[in-house]
Amino acid sequence: MSRVPLPESFLRLPIAHRALHDRAAGRIENSPAAIRAAVAAGYAIEVDLQLSRDGVAMVFHDEELDRLTGETGPVNARSAEELGRIRLKDAADTIPTLAQVLALIDGRVPLLVELKDQTLAMGPTDGRLEAATAQALTGYRGDVAVMSFNPHSIAHMARLAPQLPRGITTSAYDPEDWAPLPPATCDRLRAIPDYAPTLSSFISHEAADLARPRVAELKAQGAAILCWTIRSPEAEAKAREIAQNVTFEGYAAQFPA
Repeated sequence: MSRVPLPESFLRLPIAHRALHDRAAGRIENSPAAIRAAVAAGYAIEVDLQLSRDGVAMVFHDEELDRLTGETGPVNARSAEELGRIRLKDAADTIPTLAQVLALIDGRVPLLVELKDQTLAMGPTDGRLEAATAQALTGYRGDVAVMSFNPHSIAHMARLAPQLPRGITTSAYDPEDWAPLPPATCDRLRAIPDYAPTLSSFISHEAADLARPRVAELKAQGAAILCWTIRSPEAEAKAREIAQNVTFEGYAAQFPA
């Protein structure tokens, strides 16, 4: 197993957070409409994955359906077919599978895939979401990379899809922001100790915490530095003093000259 470099396209094209969403325009985060808009604009795309009851990778951010749909309860209590019939709020779209999103993008722009923590405690995972992700990405020809806050997920991806670039989503891990995650877990993850063991090639770090010395240390070692989530041109300019690219939402990020 070896470290797989992040393709240059992920450093060149601003990354639309949960795709190019705009609720007022009927483009809900992680929706097919937001995916199509990002492709049309030429942005790279970041999406989130949750797992259906029957083991299908679904493009959806939350563990629960309540915020983004008219339904309630956990995503993982519904089958992929059931989830595919649930309409997103204020939109005509329903919840897509990763396979459907890959078909929509069809390699035209880079895709950054975040596997959401299935344990809710950043603990060892059962590998089901990782296996579903690896299966869906088999044979995909576009630029794609995977990441997760949970390093156990990335260890699974290193084993299941060693050809894919992989990284760790990272944070300041303020215990108040991350409750009920135990402070000891926050302390461990804050140091980004799993970058080397997982043979990651990048991190996507919390923008407000980019000045952390560990980020500079990883950058000096050759890690690509992405960041989340930028919401203004001013914040983008500040982040780019350290980060090589930004994940953005709520404004039109500029393509670097």
